[in-house]
Amino acid sequence: MAISESPEILGSTATVISTSHSDSDLDLLSLRRRTTNATNGAGIRAPDNSGNGEAVDYQDRVESANFTSNVGEKANEIPTSSDIRFTYRPCVPAHRRIKESPLSSDAIFKQSHAGLFNLCVVVLVAVNSRLIIENLMKVVVFLHVIISTTVVLYPVIVILRCDSAFLSGVALMLFACIVWLKLVSYAHTNNDMRALAKSPEKRGADHMHDVSFKSLVYFMVAPTLCYQPSYPRTPAVRKSWVVRQSIKLIIFTGLMGFIIEQYINPIVQNSQHPLKGNLLYAIERVLKLSVPNLYVWLCMFYCFFHLWLNILAELLRFGDREFYKDWWNAKTVEEYWRMWNMPVHKWMVRHIYFPCLRNGIPKGVAVIIAFLVSALFHELCIAVPCHIFKLWAFIGIMFQVPLVLITNYLQNKFRSSMVGNMIFWFFFCILGQPMCVLLYYHDLMNRKGRAD
Repeated sequence: MAISESPEILGSTATVISTSHSDSDLDLLSLRRRTTNATNGAGIRAPDNSGNGEAVDYQDRVESANFTSNVGEKANEIPTSSDIRFTYRPCVPAHRRIKESPLSSDAIFKQSHAGLFNLCVVVLVAVNSRLIIENLMKVVVFLHVIISTTVVLYPVIVILRCDSAFLSGVALMLFACIVWLKLVSYAHTNNDMRALAKSPEKRGADHMHDVSFKSLVYFMVAPTLCYQPSYPRTPAVRKSWVVRQSIKLIIFTGLMGFIIEQYINPIVQNSQHPLKGNLLYAIERVLKLSVPNLYVWLCMFYCFFHLWLNILAELLRFGDREFYKDWWNAKTVEEYWRMWNMPVHKWMVRHIYFPCLRNGIPKGVAVIIAFLVSALFHELCIAVPCHIFKLWAFIGIMFQVPLVLITNYLQNKFRSSMVGNMIFWFFFCILGQPMCVLLYYHDLMNRKGRAD
């Protein structure tokens, strides 16, 4: 019977059976309980000391064995309903023997501690998993910094070691800088979305979606530097429009090459270093170079910001195509930098300028930091392909800061849009760009002469 496996049930059941069976059965059961010889009827040897816990366990085993053998004699009988009615009756004693607690000093080493060992393993895994996750979060940020830095430094090393051509070096550095800006935007935006999700303020959370690899891939090829999970999309690709814009791109690219070869190269080759020769001669060369240089710069702007970015946007069905504003109407240098390159401007405002303001940095300092970042990337894109680190591009961009102050002052003084616009054109296109071209050309020629 199944109830013979529990000593407590055995005791209570023995009382029930002794009530329901004959007196001979009771006498037989009592006789077997009183058997305390060296070897009892069930073949269990009695211990030497019957007063300790081992004797109590021995007594339980004897009672279980005796009762089992007694019940076995009546195994063929069908149990009656009285066997269940009298099981664990309130009148049956629940405490019949002296027993120790499992964790007491006498019984603690007789118990199995496998469950406690499993608990220790589970707690150890849980605690270390939290530490591992916390460290991984810190490591992920560190790895992102390493990867982003490698994206820029590795092309620099390749260009300097391989002595690549100028145009190929510029293209590679532009690509590396674009990838760096995109990676920073991706990490910064996702970090901000996670912080906003935990914040009680949910303003601006309408565009929050689950991060996916597909959205990352689309962002890396899209004509934008600012990451967001989704972008406005056009319904379809206009194939004939793409063909027409591609033809224009080829034509204007050829026009740039023609102007460079026919006008700019002869002027530059017949010039002197603007900081070492005659001042009037240098001014004459700068003014002569300004017109063809302006044509090339305008063609470059049209080819890249209008034709190429629109072609790429059309192929990807990218909806927001405000890659530039009417920067040619800029009244000050500050307006020009806000309008002529909208992808970079949005990146600077989103990831440099306003984060500085939110961290308590004054507005003027935030503007200087934004120009400093821009100057570093201009220097990388020009100085590395030229293998010349004279910081001309860096100085030229940082010189925009005082120009911003000067043009803002003149604009407020004269209150005329034409005056500010003319000052912008003179400082930026007539004087600044030709001077940079001459500086880098002569430094490059001097480096090649020393190498030969």
